[in-house]
Amino acid sequence: MTLPDAPLSPAATDRTFQVDLRGLVDLLSHHLYSSPRVYLRELLQNAVDALTAGHGLEPSAPADAFGIRLYADGSVVRVEDDGVGLTEADVHTFLATIGRSSKRAEKIAEQRGDFIGQFGIGLLSCFLVADEIHVLSRSARTPDAPAVEWRGRGDGSYTVRTLPASARSRPGTTVTLTPRTDAGEWTRPAQVHALARHFGSLLRHPVTFDDGTGGPGAPVNPEPAPWARTYPTPGARSRTLSAYGEEVFGFTPLDTIELDLPAVGLKGIACVLPEAVPTGRRHGHRVHVKGMLLSEQAEEILPEWAFFVRCVVDAESLRPTASRESLYEDDTLAAVRDALAERLRAWIARAAASDPDLLARFLQAHHLAVKSLAVHDDEILRMLLPWLPFETTDGHCTLDEFARTHRTVLVTSSVEEFRQVAAIASAAGLGVVNGGYTYDRELVHRLPEIRPAVSVADLDPATLTAHLDPVDRETELAAAAYLALARDALAVFDCDVALRTFQPASAPALLMDSREARHERTRSQLAREQEGGLWGDILGALRQEAPRAQLILNQLNPLVRTAVAIDEPELARTSAEALYGQAALLSRRPLRPAESSLINRSFLDLLAHALRKDS
Repeated sequence: MTLPDAPLSPAATDRTFQVDLRGLVDLLSHHLYSSPRVYLRELLQNAVDALTAGHGLEPSAPADAFGIRLYADGSVVRVEDDGVGLTEADVHTFLATIGRSSKRAEKIAEQRGDFIGQFGIGLLSCFLVADEIHVLSRSARTPDAPAVEWRGRGDGSYTVRTLPASARSRPGTTVTLTPRTDAGEWTRPAQVHALARHFGSLLRHPVTFDDGTGGPGAPVNPEPAPWARTYPTPGARSRTLSAYGEEVFGFTPLDTIELDLPAVGLKGIACVLPEAVPTGRRHGHRVHVKGMLLSEQAEEILPEWAFFVRCVVDAESLRPTASRESLYEDDTLAAVRDALAERLRAWIARAAASDPDLLARFLQAHHLAVKSLAVHDDEILRMLLPWLPFETTDGHCTLDEFARTHRTVLVTSSVEEFRQVAAIASAAGLGVVNGGYTYDRELVHRLPEIRPAVSVADLDPATLTAHLDPVDRETELAAAAYLALARDALAVFDCDVALRTFQPASAPALLMDSREARHERTRSQLAREQEGGLWGDILGALRQEAPRAQLILNQLNPLVRTAVAIDEPELARTSAEALYGQAALLSRRPLRPAESSLINRSFLDLLAHALRKDS
């Protein structure tokens, strides 16, 4: 059996997309650009690119022969350049076609790196503040070229007409905007001038501003970038760069680090923050591309560990994204990030070798940043580890100072463990470092790489217990009944009880318990509760012999000597619970619900006993 042939489908018809320009402008204003103020940056960028192309036609002409003039009097905003200009064909091709950029034209594709913009959408940003864009241009590529007028409107329509060459006396382009009433915030003369300085202060071409009052145009970028100037002395250069950093970022830098990467045409400075930065917080950096401000919050220019500096740089070869408000993540940016990181390492090395006062001030503020770097950088580790501050049983000091008095360095695994044992370990002559903070434990264990005569070990509760003096046999026998009651009362917490003597005598008890031991006991308890099920079998396979906590009572403490002599069983149990609760509180670790309940109950029981006794 054969099936009939399927009917032929009609021939496909090619169609073109229809663009709702108003919808596209709304999309740009809410999703591509961060603020309507970028319209001026886009106009400046187009003018700079036109000047770059114009200079390519006259390479012998000095760069300052090509300039940009801004005008804003409250009724219009005008940007005029002496650049390459446009022909009528260029107008139809580049101004009336969204996404078509003259910087991607075939004739100059190989030179596109000389231009800031390459996406062909910048002019649309003008619709954020105006309903019509007026462009008057004359091409420098064609002698005696006529002037061309283009008017684009927010509804997507435009008109083009050719004017006599006299309509514009010299090649270049003038863009004029008539702002909407709701755009006054961004188009007032003072604001236009401020935006021009904000975006264009480092541009290589001269930019002037005229507010229509009849005075001479004010220079927007009167001086080159501070790192591009010459200075009579190194001190004068350093002071100027520091003052520039303070002007840009609002703080007086601890020091300024010059950045120079000739391979990508990057120059600038890194300003060292004078104060510590909260953990995990990263500052953005001020990045210019070919003099035009790209972003004030570019985090990607430096690695995460470099949060102790803020940078302002100007680069030639970094690629902006379509919004020109961030950098395109590519191999060039990755190489720049690595190279700048190396410059910061070199600055730290120079400070360590030649300026100990600067190094000390830097480490006092930014030791956490340096610790994060030292974990992954052997050179910084060897150079700075002995100088880094740590919390120890001798107070806050450097590892170099600590190692002079303690050839064996013990390190805790948590902050709570350190606080639990610090006073007693210090009295026993043990050198203990708090390894509970980020990076600290790992770094302390690497100290023997720098100081081979020093040994480092994790603090074992048994090590500390071995340094506590045992009580004499008679005292031990006299306290046996109390210790038995105490062990029974604290069995619910998997806690043993022992009697020792140690300093300081003001400490009645020491609770020896680690986080790992508590986790193991919790897992063992879950395994017992799930006995017989699949989950119980899994936990049982993981179960180890859970180490017990140990409450060590101090025979030198008057309160403990009174407690161990109690012959009333209930009162003895209550006193043991109270001593356990007090020791748990002193450890500053989170309390379990049962422990909180025990502390409350033992306090009330002791209070009731005291009241009954008084009555």
